[in-house]
Amino acid sequence: MAHNDFLTLQPGVLVSYQGASYTLEKILDLHTALIKSTLTDKLVRVSIKDIQPSQASDSDSERKIDLTTTPEKDWEEAQKRFNIIKPIIELSLTGKDIVDIATQNNLHYTTVYRWVRRYYESGGKVISLVYNGSNGGKGKSRLSDEVDQLISAAIESTYLNKQRKPILKTYEEVCIQCKNLGIEPPHLNTVRNRILSIREETMTLRRYGKDAAKYKFEPIKGHFPKVEFPLSVVQIDHTKVDIILVDEVYRKPVGRPWVTMAIDIFSRMVVGLYLSFDPPGALATGMCVAHSILPKEIYLSKLDINGDWPCWGVMQTLHLDNAKEFRGIMLERACLNYGIEIDWRPVKTPNWGGHIERLLGTFAKEIHTLPGTTFSNTKDRKGYDSEKNATFTLPEFERWLVTLVNDVYHKRKHSALGVSPFEKYNEGIFGSQTQQAKGLPSRIFNEQKVKLDFMPFVERTIQEYGIIVDHIYYYDEVLRRWIHSKEGVNKKTQAKRKFIFKRDPRDISVVYFYDPELKDYFEIPYRDTSHPPITLWEHKEILRRLSNAGEKTINENLIFEAYKRLREIENDAVTKTIEIKKHRQSSKKHISQQKSFKKEFAQPNQLMLSTEIYSSSEDVKPFDEIDDDTPYA
Repeated sequence: MAHNDFLTLQPGVLVSYQGASYTLEKILDLHTALIKSTLTDKLVRVSIKDIQPSQASDSDSERKIDLTTTPEKDWEEAQKRFNIIKPIIELSLTGKDIVDIATQNNLHYTTVYRWVRRYYESGGKVISLVYNGSNGGKGKSRLSDEVDQLISAAIESTYLNKQRKPILKTYEEVCIQCKNLGIEPPHLNTVRNRILSIREETMTLRRYGKDAAKYKFEPIKGHFPKVEFPLSVVQIDHTKVDIILVDEVYRKPVGRPWVTMAIDIFSRMVVGLYLSFDPPGALATGMCVAHSILPKEIYLSKLDINGDWPCWGVMQTLHLDNAKEFRGIMLERACLNYGIEIDWRPVKTPNWGGHIERLLGTFAKEIHTLPGTTFSNTKDRKGYDSEKNATFTLPEFERWLVTLVNDVYHKRKHSALGVSPFEKYNEGIFGSQTQQAKGLPSRIFNEQKVKLDFMPFVERTIQEYGIIVDHIYYYDEVLRRWIHSKEGVNKKTQAKRKFIFKRDPRDISVVYFYDPELKDYFEIPYRDTSHPPITLWEHKEILRRLSNAGEKTINENLIFEAYKRLREIENDAVTKTIEIKKHRQSSKKHISQQKSFKKEFAQPNQLMLSTEIYSSSEDVKPFDEIDDDTPYA
């Protein structure tokens, strides 16, 4: 991932704030940091969400490589290279050990160093090992092997030792060695970026010793394996929510949503969620993982929530049920590429999923207090019309749920922790007398890239009309050059070339096309742009209704005509409802006027008689048997 999409939150990192260059001096808390101007040395206290990476990396090749389009042979090669450097990364090997590994694999040690560096600089992405092109050329800089080795040696001898010398001293050592050899020294930023790309575990081990590294990084043994700090294990599960929601236009009942939720086992913080009407699957899981990794400011802003959700970063282990909806090639490949280990729940061990299940149960109790709830059993539901009382739309319920998560659950004392999830998370990040500080995880800024990485995909050939996905046509000029493309060199055996497309389930009015030459995604809209945006759930529901109606040949026109009819029916229902309400209000007003008229012009003896009758009768309790719609006789 390019550095302009990835920010390591460690002291000494160059950052950008309001367009100017700063150095990150200190992380003050989960929300704020202290930065220093590189021009004036002025210290500024800023919000972490407002700082950006300083500049793009020397090569943005990794950002341009997509998981879905990487040929299987290249992916296998990347995995092979990763397996070679894996002992170096996991065991923090250096020097002679790296040379030995290179020799055992018939490689030059500088090649192995280069793979390790590329892996670290990408933020730990396996896919970074695919790229074989030159970093040199016009507009690029390329270090010679000699300078590259000098930097590595200086880092080894000056930075990675118990003296804990600063980055500047390491750079000075590089400059001295370059001067002795009569070669041009690299820029300070080159050395700085190389040091900051070193794995944190390696840095802790070499600068602070085995005990510190063991305390901070070695998994502790407890009720759940490998839980020792925030994001060490994140657990995900789905549930169907006990509430009926209404549509956003006509406020008519549309059904119960599904929620996929991710919980950090260390702190019990909710780190991500995904809410939709679609049943659970690899898509929902992938969207939830992406949401967990990304910062939440944009998400909260879209929901019009002023609260805070200070959870972001790549988890170390993802704990999933063995159910088939969690299985998916794209999900597994994306997790491997981001360095996420998938830990499948062992068979017949329900207690391993207890954390997320208890969390969902906690939220269910709150949901049962909302209008439109279906409760959790028929006994509680007896006599309650869930559809009639349904009030929330999907966005409104999502806003309510996120507010509950952030303002209530995260701040409330957790019975198993003894403190709130927020306090526990904060302790894991910044440390305490009994807890080693983990530090803030790196922030990833390219929201679309992360989501697309975890989305399933479809393959389509490109025709003169564009492409068809589930009976809907899509086209844009960017597809023109790929029309009727074929693959292979033998014209007799050439097959039509298939391309990768992805789509957001909440709006399928566009699909995302990955251009294999430009190595980037492009939005491809409906070919007929007059069609309204619809969700994947609405699309599936329309297909189901058409199928039930006996339609054998389904096409785009039928789909959007059916969608239009559904909206018209709903619109008519709303209009009739409004007319009925107006009629009732008019009737009540007329009745009220009649009562007022009779009272004003009634004879005294009539009023006296009425009073005598009621006073002599049995006591009437307030509101007993009173029908406001029934006029006086």
